[in-house]
Amino acid sequence: MNLNPSLVSPRWWLPRLVVFVLVAASLLVDAEGLLVVPLLFVFVVPFEKLFPRHRGQKVRRPELGTDLTYAAASPALGVASVAVAIVVGAVSLAWLPGLALRPFVASLPPLAATLLAVLLFDFAVYWVHRWAHEVPALWRFHAVHHSTKTMDWISGLRNHPLDGAIIAPPFFFLLAAGFDPTLTGALAVIQLISGLFVHANVRWRLRPLHRVIITPEFHHWHHANEVDAHSSNYSVFLPLWDILFGTYHMPRNIRPMRYGVDDPLPNDMIGQLVAPFIGGPTVRMIVSHPVRSAGRGVRWTRRLLRAIGRSTVRPRRRQLAAGEPWRWTATPPQVPSEPSAEHELVSC
Repeated sequence: MNLNPSLVSPRWWLPRLVVFVLVAASLLVDAEGLLVVPLLFVFVVPFEKLFPRHRGQKVRRPELGTDLTYAAASPALGVASVAVAIVVGAVSLAWLPGLALRPFVASLPPLAATLLAVLLFDFAVYWVHRWAHEVPALWRFHAVHHSTKTMDWISGLRNHPLDGAIIAPPFFFLLAAGFDPTLTGALAVIQLISGLFVHANVRWRLRPLHRVIITPEFHHWHHANEVDAHSSNYSVFLPLWDILFGTYHMPRNIRPMRYGVDDPLPNDMIGQLVAPFIGGPTVRMIVSHPVRSAGRGVRWTRRLLRAIGRSTVRPRRRQLAAGEPWRWTATPPQVPSEPSAEHELVSC
């Protein structure tokens, strides 16, 4: 019997083997947690069918298999994300200003401390999310989440594990400042659950809440692959931060219709997990040239910090007449001519 050569090629069986290992590991790590996915499917999909934003969108839509694979592998990917996050949080030194703030936090009444924790968490996540879009080194990983061209609740589970690690510094800051670890963990869980809701394919505008708390309308504009919507709506709880920092985008009379990214990303989960590393240093290169690699790492870190600084101070946006889209008040800062793409801002 002659086998199809493509079936014995590593390009065919290796990604499938990795998916199998990740799903098997997820069952060992949190089998009960995986049961939440089918329960959410049964609970949320009827709302998407009764109140659809995009009426022609089917449950068995393109890319559903990829998002289901992310869902099945999420516990194992979560372990990898936590491991990387611990390293990132420790190296970031975000815990140092947290320690300085600790005496003040200890003096606050419990309710005031809780409110302050929510505001600080949301403020920090706004900036981390904004940098993930506007700094190319970070966008490589965050682009995976935005790669879905179809918005529904399960598309919110498409995340690169290293993308989530960038939230570690705010967590380390809050913990070092003396805020209740249970509260900090609860905020992360609420963010995850609300994330599924704001990705849902529902037509509810919820206009009275637009400037109070994020809604599906708010977050769908964030995912829109439309020029006027780029670099907007970064908040995860309170639109307050987008309003203050000039990134709020909620047109009155139109709705987003096109999602996804222009970046050339594979359609399968394994390809998307690998894509951010393509073109970067290999393990062999690092082992063979440790001193040279260390120097490159230092230069890369400097470029990363400069790119974060430019994102932080980039021009504000303004709104034209009521109902018209936001536009730049000035052109983005000119990027110095250097041999690295890390000096450019991406808008997506």
